[in-house]
Amino acid sequence: MREITSPTALVARGGGLIPEAVGFSRRPLHTTDRLPSGALHGFRTKRWDYWAVTSPDLFLGLTVADLDFGCVLQLYCHDRVTGESVSEEITKLPTPRGRIELPTGLPPFFVHGTLGETSIRFDAAGENHTILRVETPRVSTVLEVDARGESLSVVVPWSPTRFQYTVKGPALPVSGLVMVDGREIEVSEDAWATLDRGRGRWRYTTEWNWAAGSGINPAGQRVGLTLGAKWTDGTGSTENALVVDGVLDGPRPDAAWEYSLSDPQDPWRIRGSWIDARLTPEHVRTAATQAVVAAGKTVQAFGTWSGEATLSDGRNVSLEGLTGWAEDARNRW
Repeated sequence: MREITSPTALVARGGGLIPEAVGFSRRPLHTTDRLPSGALHGFRTKRWDYWAVTSPDLFLGLTVADLDFGCVLQLYCHDRVTGESVSEEITKLPTPRGRIELPTGLPPFFVHGTLGETSIRFDAAGENHTILRVETPRVSTVLEVDARGESLSVVVPWSPTRFQYTVKGPALPVSGLVMVDGREIEVSEDAWATLDRGRGRWRYTTEWNWAAGSGINPAGQRVGLTLGAKWTDGTGSTENALVVDGVLDGPRPDAAWEYSLSDPQDPWRIRGSWIDARLTPEHVRTAATQAVVAAGKTVQAFGTWSGEATLSDGRNVSLEGLTGWAEDARNRW
């Protein structure tokens, strides 16, 4: 794929994809204004920021999303010590004016969502830090992410009118506090944040796989892993990459996924010319949505990675001990 090294517009004045925007970058360089929205354009524009946090004590997922016909704030927190989970989601149709802010320019970003008693904020703090602030009836957080280093930004072109810009940033150090039902959980050692930012024009029916892992491998390298499938097929783009000690190696070629939705507690395996990765699940989350204009189901297995990957320069990188997840998602939205 072509590497983009300077700020680039994603969308033409008429709302279509600018062909020169197709490629990847090592930091976010695409601006995404001019995305058309509303009924006249089929409610096809989707925008979101998602942050996930893994630590020895918890798995945490936070979402602020505008789906064009409505908006979603979502929190999922699983306590790895007690085995208890909290899931909170608020959906509003249509999107209330002024309640959701998802910037379309270049970082630093300030992402805000407030619906009822739930508030989720991802606020830039200086050039290379982000504060994750959450207030819900059961969960609150103040977490600081150190976002220094490279990430994968890539454009996936299905057609001139259907396309997605995504940013994947794994293995970002994070620290702070999470409160769950009044109980304090400290997030510090061996804690990692992963960013998934999306802006684009989607088909109504979509399936995807996504996997991520973060941690320090036995060689002492800080390794971030991002792997995807299905939704990028046939586009010439992938979201497959490694970030090793803050340096991006990717995008990398497609890889084959092996897993069982009938028994998602079984290992998930992803293999290709450059990778042989295995996720051993510890906890499985299943989320389903059924509404008039949208429906979907996500099966997300959290656990520990093992295996090995080969970098573009031929060096081998161990994936042993990385913490993360693999998921299967199917949506009509």
